[in-house]
Amino acid sequence: MPTLANVLDAFLAECQTRIQTALEQHLPSADTHPARLHQAMRYATLGGGKRVRPLLVYAAGAAVGAPSARLDIPACAVEFIHAYSLVHDDLPAMDDDDLRRGRPTCHRAFDEATAILAGDALQTQAFYVLAHARALDVAANTRLRMLATLALASGSRGMAGGQAIDLAAVGQSLDIAQLEDMHIHKTGALIRASVLLGALCADVPDETRLERLDYYAKCIGLAFQIQDDILDVVGDTATLGKTAGADTARAKPTYPALLGLDGARQRAAELLVAAQDALTDFGAEADPLRGLAEYIVQRRS
Repeated sequence: MPTLANVLDAFLAECQTRIQTALEQHLPSADTHPARLHQAMRYATLGGGKRVRPLLVYAAGAAVGAPSARLDIPACAVEFIHAYSLVHDDLPAMDDDDLRRGRPTCHRAFDEATAILAGDALQTQAFYVLAHARALDVAANTRLRMLATLALASGSRGMAGGQAIDLAAVGQSLDIAQLEDMHIHKTGALIRASVLLGALCADVPDETRLERLDYYAKCIGLAFQIQDDILDVVGDTATLGKTAGADTARAKPTYPALLGLDGARQRAAELLVAAQDALTDFGAEADPLRGLAEYIVQRRS
């Protein structure tokens, strides 16, 4: 009987190959005019990363029996949004970071103006492929629902709004409810969208199952951010691929700052249990989701 770790390893290997191929296919080539912009888009997207959001698309799709080929497009769309957000977050006007995924950030590798445009173009590329790609063979109303889901998760009531709250919170004292509200928007919204987009690829989406998967995603979205905060304290730059201790240096509110390291780890563990409980009515087809939840809480980068 294969263990959950074995199932996850096999799943990760297959999906990492799929998403890399799909991203290559749905990005403009490096020599297409304007070449420098397209090179920056590819640099920001193809240069490694954990691919957690596309993996969640594939895992949620597997849990509802959606064919893998149908999942490639939403997987690309969420990764394009994620890559754009990292490019913009790293800019001098935001977090002013020099390192991302173990390499110079996009604005350091190219220039600030090109990085801004690359982020803009990646954002619009996400909606273009989701709207037009023939490989996403779903009903028109389902495609429209997917577009609306991703737009809401990316905008002022989702990721962008969370970043605005984060910037305003630097040097401020937040309570745990305020901190969780910030991260439900900044990190959690796109993770929830990733799971929902995968689940919407079912032949006939089931609303009850969608609700359970959305609760799973809400829990792991918060757990992901808690683990990020923990790693910022205990990790090192070489392992993380970004500057360790950056949040502390900028006086950002974090889970370890509010709860202590032990308290933050306990909160992440509670969220993991809640996420797994949300999958109780699913069978072995949801094992990749179960494995990803454990990975999110146990990862070291």
